[in-house]
Amino acid sequence: MNDGLPAREAALTLIDAALSRRGGLDEAASANGFRFLEPRERAFARALAMAVLRHLGPIDRALAARLQKAPPDRVMHLLRLGAAQAFHLEVPAFAAVATSVELAGANKTSRPFKGLVNAVLRGLLRDAPPSNDPTLLAPPWLYSRWVAAFGEATAREIAGQIALEPATDLSLKPDADSAALAQALEGEILPGGSLRLRRKGDVAAWPSFEDGTWWVQDAAAAIPARLLDVKAGEAVLDLCAAPGGKTLQLAAAGADVVALDRSAARLKRLEENLVRTGLTAEVVAADGAAWDDERTFDAILLDAPCSATGTFRRHPDVLWAARPGDVASLAGVQARILDSAADRLKPGGRLVYCVCSLEPEEGEAQVEAFLARRPDMALDPIAPGEGGAPEASLTPRGTLRLLPHQLDGGQDGFFAARFRKA
Repeated sequence: MNDGLPAREAALTLIDAALSRRGGLDEAASANGFRFLEPRERAFARALAMAVLRHLGPIDRALAARLQKAPPDRVMHLLRLGAAQAFHLEVPAFAAVATSVELAGANKTSRPFKGLVNAVLRGLLRDAPPSNDPTLLAPPWLYSRWVAAFGEATAREIAGQIALEPATDLSLKPDADSAALAQALEGEILPGGSLRLRRKGDVAAWPSFEDGTWWVQDAAAAIPARLLDVKAGEAVLDLCAAPGGKTLQLAAAGADVVALDRSAARLKRLEENLVRTGLTAEVVAADGAAWDDERTFDAILLDAPCSATGTFRRHPDVLWAARPGDVASLAGVQARILDSAADRLKPGGRLVYCVCSLEPEEGEAQVEAFLARRPDMALDPIAPGEGGAPEASLTPRGTLRLLPHQLDGGQDGFFAARFRKA
């Protein structure tokens, strides 16, 4: 293949994986065929795939106007890739078309469609760019849910974040010199203590990575562990712990942490980060709802399995992999793990429940149902600004509804509530 074609071929694989199943993009990005690319090609392939996924709605709408019927998946992905390069990555139009046509000819499925790829892309590039209307950036069914939950204006603000490339946020050890790190990494310190960077490149090559002084963690994702306010020596359970950012926060505060997750493979990354940061935790691979252990804990953090619709800034594929039925089925899983967490809590203990979801069934409704069936648990209202949360995220009930647009530069969408056991 010519220069740039291996990366584009890899991008097609990532796009196909992202749109065919949940978590597909990350799985494909760790596969041998992707990892064996040169670092520069690997970065370009991921940038191409992410550009397609961030702008998929408007691109597909523009393509639909030029297609009488949907072509095979590979051909559709080629058209998406060509459009994304030309409109969103500043690739010259002739290169976007030529590479897409060449890739079509390199595969027996797409070879008969070389002429179609050429004609559709050339026609598309003669037109005005695809609409940047934020209402087109999310799947229609999901955008409608956001309108119903938050109102039209807020839904537009949320959807507008889909097209934006996020910064990288870091969590720091409590004894770290945050001002010195901010200067060395050219970042800014956010409320709550997270460090936000616009730096690009290999994270492992950044200052103080090898020292284990910090770890990558979205600013919103760092808030729930702060709400738990653990003390040195407390027995703390991190349920559904992988990949481990919150475990590191709890361990860095001096707690005796049990980090539990049902995925042994995902726990390997957690264990690697514990080694790098010099922190300790007991790591357990088990189902949080059925873990056979009699211990009780002073504090429990439950970042429950969810639809993950709040993570679209870094994982836009979740929007297109999600299905309407996912929310209801996951709400049942969340309720079972919540009850298990409450049973493992000492009298007077604290429980923080959170989900990286924008869906009320997984947040507000989950809290009300939990309180109705668990008279031994009471809501512990969160104070304004606590944990570094934007004040706009505080609900009248004393829970947090963190929306992507509430922080300058964006944040993941999260819901968090804190309880105490009678």
